[in-house]
Amino acid sequence: MILGVLGVAAVVAAWDLYKALGPEQGVLLGDTRILPRTTDLAMPHSWEMLQRFGEPVTSLAGAPDALSAVYDASLFSLGLAARGWLIGVVVGLLLALVMSRFRIIESALLPWVVLSQTVPLIAIAPLVRRWGSAVEIGGHVWTSEDSVAVIAAYLAFFPVAVGALRGLKSPEATHLDLMRAFGIGWWRTLLTLRIPASVPYLLPALRLGAASAVIGAVVAEVSIGLKGGLGRMVIDYAVAASGDPAKPWAPIFGAVAIGLVAAGAVGLLGLALRPFRLTGVAP
Repeated sequence: MILGVLGVAAVVAAWDLYKALGPEQGVLLGDTRILPRTTDLAMPHSWEMLQRFGEPVTSLAGAPDALSAVYDASLFSLGLAARGWLIGVVVGLLLALVMSRFRIIESALLPWVVLSQTVPLIAIAPLVRRWGSAVEIGGHVWTSEDSVAVIAAYLAFFPVAVGALRGLKSPEATHLDLMRAFGIGWWRTLLTLRIPASVPYLLPALRLGAASAVIGAVVAEVSIGLKGGLGRMVIDYAVAASGDPAKPWAPIFGAVAIGLVAAGAVGLLGLALRPFRLTGVAP
């Protein structure tokens, strides 16, 4: 979490340094602009972006300030991302268990798990919403929020499945042979050897899954047009970019913040599992 905050601070410092020293028309390589313009319209100062948080969202009387609006939208998106992350973790762990148990299933399923991440997210989000609208389980009626959570889970399950599979297969052959020699079955070997050995691999996968869930939630909100979250706010604030260039950055900062919160929450989980993080087990 601390390193993440320091990383954000470094990006802000680099932004203002380039803003102060970079050419007004940006850096060109031939006819291709490889670094952006440094005009006030293209690159507002970082303090202008922060100052914008204290100003009203609109000129209407009683309009909330940008900080309150971004805070509410961030909580909304974070809640959907958390739901998606939980679903993705469960699905990813189940897939990893099945693939580690049966080699033939791993050979058949793993390529499809990888290929699933090549599908454009913005294209499948409306499909998930349309298919989900025909689903009714018990008294629950499918909503757009459910669609966003499913899209977030779609991105989150992949790193969890791959990381958990690698971890479950990480014990050395001599350890597995010893378990077999004592007649210990697969399930007990899973609980006493494979799962503890997988923890150093699983924790980075959970962090990546949390970040992916945040990305999935925000992109799905944009694609579906769901109001209340950061995704829709990014679109709405982008309209004001020509007259108020600092305003569109407010929801972007909100997305960065919930990404740090998600990664920090998983980091706390890592502290609880510290005894299993063996030095040299994971890269």
